[in-house]
Amino acid sequence: MFFNLMRQWVFSAISENRLFRNFIRQDFVAQFSSSIFGFFWLFLTPIVHIIIYSFVFSYIFQLRSLPEFGEAQFIIFMMIGYLPWVAFAEAVSKSPNLLLEKAPLITKVMFPVQLLPIVGTIIPYVTHLIGFGLLLIYLATQGHLSLLWVWLPVIIFLQFLFTMGIVALLSAFCVFLRDLQQIVALLITIWFFLTPIIYPISLIESEAVRSLFLLNPMHNFINLYREILLLNNFSVVNFQIIMPVSLISYLVGGWVFMRIKHAFGDVL
Repeated sequence: MFFNLMRQWVFSAISENRLFRNFIRQDFVAQFSSSIFGFFWLFLTPIVHIIIYSFVFSYIFQLRSLPEFGEAQFIIFMMIGYLPWVAFAEAVSKSPNLLLEKAPLITKVMFPVQLLPIVGTIIPYVTHLIGFGLLLIYLATQGHLSLLWVWLPVIIFLQFLFTMGIVALLSAFCVFLRDLQQIVALLITIWFFLTPIIYPISLIESEAVRSLFLLNPMHNFINLYREILLLNNFSVVNFQIIMPVSLISYLVGGWVFMRIKHAFGDVL
C-alpha cells in the first residue's frame, strides 16, 4: 500500500500530464487576468522590491557591504536570500486554503487531488524565480559567474521538494483543522525572522546559538545560495542537511496527503 501511494504521489504529474498542465495554466493566468499590466508584473514586482529594499537598507539604515561575503553590497546579500524565501513562504502561506478553494471541484468531480499541492507549489516558484533569474543575470555581469552555479538548479529543486512536502501536509490537515490558516500565517512570520535573510548570521555572537541555525532548513538553503554566488564556495555541511530533509519532507508530506485524501470529499 505504501509503495502504491508513493507511486501515485511521485508520478501523478506525469501520468495526468494534460490535466496537470491545465491546472498550471489556469492558476497562472488567473493571477494576472484581471490586471492591467498582466504578465508584466512578473518582471515589475521583483524590480520594485529590489529598489525599495535597496533604498531602505542602503540609504536609511546605511548598510553598505559585508566583509564576510567578499564585501558584497548588503542589498545583493539580502535579495539572494529574500527571493527564494518569498517563493517558499508564498507557497506555504497559501497551502491552508489550497483544497478549501477547490472544494466544489473535489466534491463533484473525480480527479487526482494530489495534483493540487504540486500546482500550488509550482506557481509561486515560477513567479518569484523569475526575479531570482534577473538577479543572477546582474551577478553574472558583475563577475560572479562560476562553475559552481551548476549546483543552483539542484538546490532550487531540493527546496522545491521541501516546500511541496510542507504544502501537501498543511493543505491536507487544514481540511480537518481550519484554525491552521491563522497558525501558519503566524509561523511563517516567526520563521522569517529566525532565518538570516535581512541580517548576516555573524551578528549572532554565540557560536552555540549559530550552530542551532543549522536546524533551520531554510537557513541552509539560503546560505548555500549566498556562498555559491558571492564566495564561489560550496558548503558541504549545508548540502548534507538539505538533501535528506528535502526528501523526507517530500515523501512524508506526500504519503500523509495520499493516505487521508479519501476523506476530503466527506469533510469539504
